[in-house]
Amino acid sequence: MGIFYEESGRVFTLQTRHSTYQMKADGQGVLLHTYYGEKTDNTDLSCLIARGDRGFSGNPYSMGGTDRTYSLDTFPQEYSCFGTGDYRISALKVENADGSRAVSLRYAGHAISKGKYALPGLPAAYGTEEEAETLSVDLKDEESGVAVRLYYGVFEDLDVITRAAEITNGGEEGVTLLKAASLCLDWQTGEYDWITFHGRHAMERNFQRTGIVHGLQSIGSVRGASSHHYNPFVMVCGKNTGEEHGDCYGFSFVYSGEFLMEAEKDQMDQTRLICGIHPDDFAWKLEPGETFTVPEVLMAYSGEGQGGVSRIFHRLIRDHICRGQWKHSRRPVLINNWEGTYFDFTGDKLVDIAKDAAKLGIELFVMDDGWFGKRDSDNSGLGDWYPNEKKLGCTLKELGERITALGLRFGIWFEPECISIDSDLYRAHPEWAVAVPGRNPVLSRNQLILDFSRKDVQDYLIERISNVLGSAPITYVKWDFNRSICDKYSHALPADRQGEMAHRFVLGLYRVLETLTESFPEVLFEGCSGGGGRFDAGMLYYTPQIWCSDDTDAIERLQIQYGTSFGYPVSAMGAHVSAVPNHQTGRVTPLATRGCVAMAGTFGYELDLNKLTEEEKEEISRQISTFKELYDCIQYGDYYRLASPLSGSCTVWETAAPDASEALVSAVYHHVQANPVPVYVKLRGLSEDASYRVCLVGKTGETILSGAALMHGGLAIPPAKGDYCSWQIHLTRI
Repeated sequence: MGIFYEESGRVFTLQTRHSTYQMKADGQGVLLHTYYGEKTDNTDLSCLIARGDRGFSGNPYSMGGTDRTYSLDTFPQEYSCFGTGDYRISALKVENADGSRAVSLRYAGHAISKGKYALPGLPAAYGTEEEAETLSVDLKDEESGVAVRLYYGVFEDLDVITRAAEITNGGEEGVTLLKAASLCLDWQTGEYDWITFHGRHAMERNFQRTGIVHGLQSIGSVRGASSHHYNPFVMVCGKNTGEEHGDCYGFSFVYSGEFLMEAEKDQMDQTRLICGIHPDDFAWKLEPGETFTVPEVLMAYSGEGQGGVSRIFHRLIRDHICRGQWKHSRRPVLINNWEGTYFDFTGDKLVDIAKDAAKLGIELFVMDDGWFGKRDSDNSGLGDWYPNEKKLGCTLKELGERITALGLRFGIWFEPECISIDSDLYRAHPEWAVAVPGRNPVLSRNQLILDFSRKDVQDYLIERISNVLGSAPITYVKWDFNRSICDKYSHALPADRQGEMAHRFVLGLYRVLETLTESFPEVLFEGCSGGGGRFDAGMLYYTPQIWCSDDTDAIERLQIQYGTSFGYPVSAMGAHVSAVPNHQTGRVTPLATRGCVAMAGTFGYELDLNKLTEEEKEEISRQISTFKELYDCIQYGDYYRLASPLSGSCTVWETAAPDASEALVSAVYHHVQANPVPVYVKLRGLSEDASYRVCLVGKTGETILSGAALMHGGLAIPPAKGDYCSWQIHLTRI
């Protein structure tokens, strides 16, 4: 059992294999946070909360206002509220019917149950009664009737605790939620850094480590999606924490829309982290009896540094976020025609590419943008999800059958959330587009947004996409979203509910995806938003892999995939080998290096095979064979970052089988040097008392070394032979 309740002190202690999380309902009914970190026993740690008379920190009236050592402004709390004495960043802000913005929550009960709670209409980690337990804690504001039920899911073996909440208006008048966060977490002591992942289109999830200082720091998105610019995953760690040592905490927001993660170091040197839906464009009306459910946050602690937290999240996402038959099935090696043809293709041209692909061992052909409506550029056609049979030279079914007759699976591209002004759908339903009445809308990529907050729009897209998927032998869908949302306004919502539009949009997206993935369980859905613009745990609940970035340059991808690896597993990262010179950077890298980098993801190709030499085709065939042979080790192995792309001459990473039976070490040189300094790395995840056969992939010869020698002495990476050289080193236990 991972959840313990000590009734006399009203202390809740959540235990995982290596961590402890504790809270306490004190004598005033305030739910105080007492501890989160390395595993300890069930001792009440509220003794660590320092009380004192703090100037300008008020005292609750319930205590007569005379105990000047008791103040919500300085106490660590589980779910802080705005307006009643805590001046720090808060989790909950409510506008009452009289216009006041005060709410004060007090403990009202709890329940413990087997299994993991679920959230209606929202993605969340899942677990059986043997895998997880749930604690729910009820809090209530007696004056307004607003009630909050906090949810805690405990995956004891995984070292994971999840957080979510339901907010109910139990009063007699309507209230408006102005901020409803999913997580409030306080650290009473310690000096911390936080690690965030910033970026832009085609350069996502750049690692950034900064100190948490006095004042407010935040990352977030008001773009309608989690965005290329900040990822809804952060780490908080000690000043001396490194890749494999020290205290580290990870937090992943299971949500694909607008979010805010805030950190504050307060007057008492305490640190607070808040995570939830971004409040800037959020105002949710709750009539009496109505409930609002906030999205989930995944939490993990490790004493083994950033790598320890990463490996926890990798297992959690692979096994308890991703769903369906593709969760653990081997994903097919694919080829996508986009960078090979862009909009310029016919059915015959696609079949010619597919013929070469089949000969090389590729298993899935994906037809990208341009197959529907009037769509020969990005100026028109979005929303008209009817195959352009004139362009294809056949029906979609006939094209799919020609592809599958070659022994390949057949996949297709959609961008359902967007619409072109030059489209039949827009001409029929201009009110379905997101736009502010009386204002000219902002265009991006020559397109507008479809209002997914509307059920009629959701129903239309479900029907239209279902018809397409049912009309041909389609087993893969690339689900794209190529712009940010602005001009937020829904013609289906009244004026006083426009603040609900952005969240309702995400709920609508989730409803469409849930319906389609249930209706077509055999289809592998891959998420995409101009590459990695919506790379989050929420999307991975519906699409078990996401196109990592539109930047396919192998050297750029080192940094992108490095940053992504902190919170997401290899099996989630869409990564392809593309043509050179690279379409984004103009860089020329060896085919072997492009393959090495793409194998640190779902693996595929994005080029015109008809333009390759026979030698290059032979190399691709070897790459595919290697990937298939090492698939389990790559996709399900424990991931170790051995040398960073942010410094030094070489990036090195390792995936090791959980049973230590084999490992793959991959190394890519950033540039070639004269008289180079040797590169050494110490491996991880091996058995110290075992011997390993060490082989360069694709080369003859081997070396026998012990696990102890490899982990403590290290491994020498062969020197670079030309620009952007790469090596793959396979180790097998003897």
